[in-house]
Amino acid sequence: MKAPAVVTALAALAHEYRLALYRLLVEAGTEGLPAGVLAERLKIAPSSLTFHLQNLHRAGLITQKRAGRLLIYATDFAVMNDLVGYLTENCCAQGSSTSQCDASCAPAARPASARKIRRTA
Repeated sequence: MKAPAVVTALAALAHEYRLALYRLLVEAGTEGLPAGVLAERLKIAPSSLTFHLQNLHRAGLITQKRAGRLLIYATDFAVMNDLVGYLTENCCAQGSSTSQCDASCAPAARPASARKIRRTA
């Protein structure tokens, strides 16, 4: 992943609703969720939802497909993994002890309750 794409992706995620949308879609897996379900879960107006989903879609973070009358959105996990890989590829590259570094660079396990934070407004 090149730096301009990383900046675009991070900028798209740098908003409370878009981050919440993205996290919901990550939780949903490859099946994704219909726009109406996303709007309901986040308690957001459809026009606002569309604006935020388009931002994530333009950044390449999510996909959109039509199933009859529904629009289904899903995380593009390849892009997500590329983004995380870009952010961590040089982790501890200048460190003196790789054994300590390996543990520092590993994602920390978080309790399920910490992963389920959602905006309620």
